[in-house]
Amino acid sequence: MKLIFMILGIIIATQGTRPSLALAQTGASAEWERTLAAAKKEGKLVAGIPASADLRKQLEAAFKAKFPGIEIELSPSRGPQNVRKIAEEYKAGIHHFDLSIGGTDTMLYGFVEPAIAEPFEPFMLLPEVKDPKQWWGGHIWGDNQSGKRFIYSFEAFTSDNLWHNTELVKPEELRSYDDLLNPKWKGKIGLLDPRNPGAGHSTWTFLWMIKGEEFLKKLVQQEPLISTNQRLLGEALAKGKLSLTIGISYYTLEPFIKAKLPIKALPVPKEGTYTSNGSGTITIVKNPPHPNATKVFINWLLGKEGQETFGKAIGQGTRRLDVDTKWLGSIGVYAAKDSLSVESYYKLQNHLEDAINQYRRPAMEIARQLIR
Repeated sequence: MKLIFMILGIIIATQGTRPSLALAQTGASAEWERTLAAAKKEGKLVAGIPASADLRKQLEAAFKAKFPGIEIELSPSRGPQNVRKIAEEYKAGIHHFDLSIGGTDTMLYGFVEPAIAEPFEPFMLLPEVKDPKQWWGGHIWGDNQSGKRFIYSFEAFTSDNLWHNTELVKPEELRSYDDLLNPKWKGKIGLLDPRNPGAGHSTWTFLWMIKGEEFLKKLVQQEPLISTNQRLLGEALAKGKLSLTIGISYYTLEPFIKAKLPIKALPVPKEGTYTSNGSGTITIVKNPPHPNATKVFINWLLGKEGQETFGKAIGQGTRRLDVDTKWLGSIGVYAAKDSLSVESYYKLQNHLEDAINQYRRPAMEIARQLIR
């Protein structure tokens, strides 16, 4: 009899806790449900994204499958071009874009410094997005020096930044950055323009940090093909017009690699490389025209599914701990969470606001003086 009463007591006690648990769960999701309903009424989201047709295609397909009532309009372009367009429209009173995804310096120069960015944290709603324990290194902000928290950085990785035409270059010929100065490569190097934000500028800054200005002068004397057009540089490499490139992203070269053209990453030179967040920062335009749809997109993008979709399409390493990134090694990209300590990441980075002010700005000025 005592056993029966004990069992009944356990059942009653258990049932008694369920309403409060259900209320807690309902309370936690109520804001999300309200946001989702409001987003469907807004009907759309407009975002600038990196210049990748594959990224656009995969983001659109995955997001629409998850949220069929919200249209997503993505504008793929190089970060500086996207930001320039958005900023010019904003100043003209045209509020079309909600957010932009790209590199830290692009967001800093284009949105934060002109004061047309929206505080980011209020848009992080879901626990799996808000919780810093879900992210390697916790929450990392691109504008880490001012502490404004307008730029959220969701990627961290190192990569093979030098690519070569395998029919023209042997890997052992370029084991040091000093080898770039070999007369053999004069007129045969492609360089993503370091006078603009991007991987070309990141690599240029790193070379200035470890080799100095004199090295950069000699590199320019090699008469590299300098362009802001990654596609043009990639085609030149694939066709053998260039022997090697500096600053070209994997997602630009992916079509040529899939077509079995003679393009491959060079091993990291002996001097090492820098850590990057690639195109993995996101900033909200001040007073976004579709604020609720923006919240939905941000929480999806920064969740597990969104980060898997983004990373696979663009070939860059997320900081989310629940997303597999080890496969990236096969394309010359190494997620920081798989290969570095947080301390090493900060030591090697040149892409957050503090490093931008200390290194990137002076390096860009040198580039503008040396390249005419």
